[in-house]
Amino acid sequence: MSAKPRELTPDRSARHLFGAKMRAHRERAGMSLEGLSEVVNISRSHLSRIETAEAMPPPDLPPRLDVAFGTDGIFQELYVLASKEIHPDQFRRRMELEAKARVIGEYSSQIVPGLLQTEDYARAQFRTTSPWETEDRIEELVVARRSRQVAFRSGILRRYSAVLDEAMFRRGFGDPAVMRAQLAHLAELALTRLTMLQVIPLEAGGHALAGGSLFLMTLDKGVQVAYEESISTGTLMEDVDSVADRQRAYDLLRASALSPADSAEFIRSAMEVYPA
Repeated sequence: MSAKPRELTPDRSARHLFGAKMRAHRERAGMSLEGLSEVVNISRSHLSRIETAEAMPPPDLPPRLDVAFGTDGIFQELYVLASKEIHPDQFRRRMELEAKARVIGEYSSQIVPGLLQTEDYARAQFRTTSPWETEDRIEELVVARRSRQVAFRSGILRRYSAVLDEAMFRRGFGDPAVMRAQLAHLAELALTRLTMLQVIPLEAGGHALAGGSLFLMTLDKGVQVAYEESISTGTLMEDVDSVADRQRAYDLLRASALSPADSAEFIRSAMEVYPA
C-alpha cells in the first residue's frame, strides 16, 4: 500500500502554492512523479520535495512545467514570486528592482558578486558563511543565487559592469578547482557585449568604497537606485543625492582600475595560483 501523499498548504507562501499547483496539474494529467520526472528531466525525489515546498524549484523547471501542462506561463509567474521568498525581507525590494534594471554597476571587495558566481563557488561560500545550515538549505540558497543570474538572459539588462578588488582573487572559497573554475568564468566575462569587469589592484590604495560593497541600478526613464551591503545588512537608497554620491565614487573607482583587457589578463594570471 502506497504512502498517503503529504497534505499541501498553498495558502502559506508562493513556494507552497507553486508545489500545490504542480501536484494539481500533474494529477489532472494522470501523471505520476516518475512520469513527470521523465518529462522535465528532474529526479522524482527532487520533484516530490518541490511539491511539498521543502525545496525551491530550479530556474529551468517552470518553463518545462508550462510546456508539459500547457499552462501558458503560470509556473514561470509563480516562480518569480517564490524565488523572492528565500531572501530576508530587507533584500526583497532590492531583488524586485534588480529584475527591472537596465544597467547595473557593482563593486565587491571580498566575495565574487552573486550575479557572477559559479554554482560550486556559491555553494562553497554558503557553506563557509553559514556552517550551521543543513545541506538542503544550502542547496536552496544556491538555487536562489542561480535564479538571479537569469538577468543576463532576460533581455531587460542592457549593460553590466563590476569593479572587483584584488583581495577577492587571493581569498578563496572552496578547493583550488572551485576557485580556478570561478576565475575562468570571470575571465570569459571580463569584456563581452553585455559585461565589463575591471580589477582594482591593491597598489591603487584606499578609496571611497573600501570596506563594503555597492550595487547601482538604472531603471526605466533613467531612475537610479543604490544598494550598500555589509556582512548581514543592506541599505537601499533611492533619493537622488545619495545615489549620485555613490555613482560618483563608483566612476572614480573605475577610472583607477585596470582596463577590461588588462583585468582579464590579471584574472588569468590569478588562476595559476590554483592548480588544475
